[in-house]
Amino acid sequence: MPRSGAEARRRLQRAALELYQEQGFDRTTAAEIAARAGVNERTFFRHFPDKREVLFDGEAELRTALMRAVAEAPEGLAPFEALLRAFRKSARNLADNRPFSDPRWKVIAVTPALRERELAKHASLTEAVAEALRRRGLGAGLADLAARTGWAAFQHAVQAWIADPARSLDAHLTQAFADLRALAVAALSTQAGPEH
Repeated sequence: MPRSGAEARRRLQRAALELYQEQGFDRTTAAEIAARAGVNERTFFRHFPDKREVLFDGEAELRTALMRAVAEAPEGLAPFEALLRAFRKSARNLADNRPFSDPRWKVIAVTPALRERELAKHASLTEAVAEALRRRGLGAGLADLAARTGWAAFQHAVQAWIADPARSLDAHLTQAFADLRALAVAALSTQAGPEH
């Protein structure tokens, strides 16, 4: 039996991921996860409300960390720069948890119910980032646009890192935001059109 709640939680997460990979999310029960982790089913439900949430643990902490990182960015920093700083901090956690993250993403990719939950998570985190930008004084419309665009760049960087793990997630993130800036500059110069 695990000695602490944190250890039980880790074992449940590991067991769930193993079972989801072996037999699929839909065919795995909370009781099987608990048994594999060496705990009873009650312990499972003490830590997680359902078997989906095992893969989404830490969402509230991530939301808080992103909002704090945006709030603590130096005053006067442009919105995308504040977002890049915030995403860099959360990227470190992803990079540190790669052994769990890689198989997690693969399970989510092949499970419609989990993809739906992942989209809900992304929407919630995007709204949190937008709220943090509004608190920095950015107008509601621009905060929403910056948050959505920044989150898309972050997700693009994560997908690039999954496909090319030889480069660090930070390098992929830096590249995604540089590409985003280049696209914005190109769009502005196209709008300006040729001088008459």
